[in-house]
Amino acid sequence: MKQERITRSIKTEDANHKWFLVDAKDQVLGRLAAKVARIIRGKNKAIFTPHTDTGDFVVIINAEKVRLTGKRETLKTYTHHSMYPGGLKVRSLSEVMAKKPEFVIENAVKGMLPKTRLGKKLIKKLKVYSGESHPHTAQKPETLSL
Repeated sequence: MKQERITRSIKTEDANHKWFLVDAKDQVLGRLAAKVARIIRGKNKAIFTPHTDTGDFVVIINAEKVRLTGKRETLKTYTHHSMYPGGLKVRSLSEVMAKKPEFVIENAVKGMLPKTRLGKKLIKKLKVYSGESHPHTAQKPETLSL
C-alpha cells in the first residue's frame, strides 16, 4: 500500500510570530535587505506557507550606518512621479540618506517582498530606526546577527 503525502497548510493565527533586533551598522544594504525579507516572509521556518503570513517582526537600528559597495553611493537614485506633466522627481542616495535614512532600507526590503495584498501586510512587520534606540523593548526582541 502506498503512503499518502499530505501538504500541511498553516494558518496565520497558528504561526508563532517572534521579534528580532538587527543592527545595520557596517552591513551591506542588499544583503541585509535580502536576509530581513526572508525572515519577514517566514521562509526561514519549516512551517512556511506561501499564501499566509508566517513570518516574524524585525526591528532594524542604525539605519544611517548601512554600507553600499562599489560606485553605488554616487550612482544610485530614487525616482518618484507626481503623475502631472514634468512631475518626475529624482533624488540621489546621499540626499535620501541625509533626509530619511530609514527609507533606504524600507525600500530595499519592500522590493524583495511579494507585490500583493500579502506583501503590503508583510512590510508593516518591518520597523526601521536611524539611531540606537527603538520603542519596541516591551516586545523583548532577540538580537539577530546576520
